Amino acid sequence: MPLRAIEAAKLYREGYAPEIWLTHSTEPGETLEEMGIPFAGEDYYDTRVLIHEGVPQEAIHVLAPPIVNTADEIKVVASTLAREKGGAVIIVTTKPHTRRVRLLWRRLAPGQGRAIVRAAAGDPFDPRHWWRTTSDALDVVREVLGLLNAWAGLPLHPAQ
Repeated sequence: MPLRAIEAAKLYREGYAPEIWLTHSTEPGETLEEMGIPFAGEDYYDTRVLIHEGVPQEAIHVLAPPIVNTADEIKVVASTLAREKGGAVIIVTTKPHTRRVRLLWRRLAPGQGRAIVRAAAGDPFDPRHWWRTTSDALDVVREVLGLLNAWAGLPLHPAQ
């Protein structure tokens, strides 16, 4: 945040997307709520960024139900696309996350429309030199583990 929202706004302004769909994560909101700490949620801030970047409020939609991980996100987007009778959706993500998002779409949403996966242009991840920074290296390790889980049929699930 806010790189993906900025990229989505750019796609909207350029006419590639008639509306923007956001997902709503259950965490850390549920945990903070149990502690009595208010948390607006990433979708709240993404909405503010989108409006700031010129996307009208009526073109922004927060999808239900809430999600926990990328697999949940794919399922929610695919079912919404099917309900809307749409043909394609552009999924904006981070650079290291694109391969896993494509794989999960193929595994979890076959025949439910086409997904175009696009990395946020402003993402500082450097795929040619990912081992030079701890954040890039951690992104790669996380994605490799996520890809292995997806290739194995998603036997690992989020912690309860």
